Amino acid sequence: MKLPFNIDLSGKVVAITGAGGVLMSEFARALGACGAKVALLDINAEAAGAVAASIGDNALAVTTDCLNKAEVEKALETVHAAFGKVNMLINGAGGNNPRATADNEYMTPDLEGAKTFFDLEESGLKFVFDLNITSAFLVTQVFAKDMIETGGNIINISSMNAFRPLTKIPAYSAAKAGISNFTQWLAVHFAPCGIRVNAIAPGFFVTNQNRDLLFNKDGTPTARTGKILAATPQKRFGEVSDLIGTLLWLADDTASGFVTGVIVPVDGGFNAYSGV
Repeated sequence: MKLPFNIDLSGKVVAITGAGGVLMSEFARALGACGAKVALLDINAEAAGAVAASIGDNALAVTTDCLNKAEVEKALETVHAAFGKVNMLINGAGGNNPRATADNEYMTPDLEGAKTFFDLEESGLKFVFDLNITSAFLVTQVFAKDMIETGGNIINISSMNAFRPLTKIPAYSAAKAGISNFTQWLAVHFAPCGIRVNAIAPGFFVTNQNRDLLFNKDGTPTARTGKILAATPQKRFGEVSDLIGTLLWLADDTASGFVTGVIVPVDGGFNAYSGV
């Protein structure tokens, strides 16, 4: 992969959750290309294994359910045996769920047959909060212990939803707002230990999870895509490569050593645009 600039991460051990996904797999490749040893934690063993194979000997796939603390602790032991203590953690596991997604943007009396706010399932809400917040909480509890005495770097993955909640997806919007708040809390809590904690908030990127919301089966853009691009001053979806520069900046202690507790939007101007 072509990096926007190079940093030296030799001697660093990075753990990434959700590492088999579209965004986190590229994060893993970028950090591996900079010399880091990369542990790819994902419940999907095949996906994580494929990413690790594409990186090389400095990458290790670790099948992990990030909602099971015992599995997370076992994953840490596996990383220790292969690479040693962890210096950097990226909490990338997350996502939405159809059970917590409404059909309508606004509540009106004429929505017969549509899945409204009142039809959303409690199990869906809990699943989304667990997938995004509980996973970050548990993994940080386990992996940050490696950093208490020597310092370290934690990068969480927030979202534009944390700044401006999107229609139809109340659980995901609230969960990502929670990630941003949790990032700030951790930054303060861990500051005396020399652990920096920041978050990247991607704007709109096409991933396996949201592709069906953005494009019809014939490949044409949905109405939601039209609204997104109309509200994005750069008039395009983000490419994964658009995130790598921010990742490397936050990963480099020399470049961002005095940066902690911030949530960095990478969104083509979406958060700055008022619509007029």
